[in-house]
Amino acid sequence: MRMHLSAAAAGFLLLAGIGAAAAQDVVIEPQQETIVREYVKKQPLASVQLPGVELNVGSTLPDTVELHEVPDVKYRYVVVDNRTVLVDPGTRRIVKVIQ
Repeated sequence: MRMHLSAAAAGFLLLAGIGAAAAQDVVIEPQQETIVREYVKKQPLASVQLPGVELNVGSTLPDTVELHEVPDVKYRYVVVDNRTVLVDPGTRRIVKVIQ
């Protein structure tokens, strides 16, 4: 019985650790955020509407949304509902919503 309980506890801790790592926020350095803000101001995009998509960190944008590059920044951006959204291009997950 102890062996089963220990294995179950170890499995739970492993899954909890994976969940915590996945839920960690991406930290955008203030310098990078300034670069993005200035670039977006100089290169304005039309705002797109995405019904049914919540603009929360961790939400995934559909493949139909075109992501735009910012020089010297690893993330891409798009303007949704007049808000600049930084997106991880590999996963298409929102990493930051800039007001």
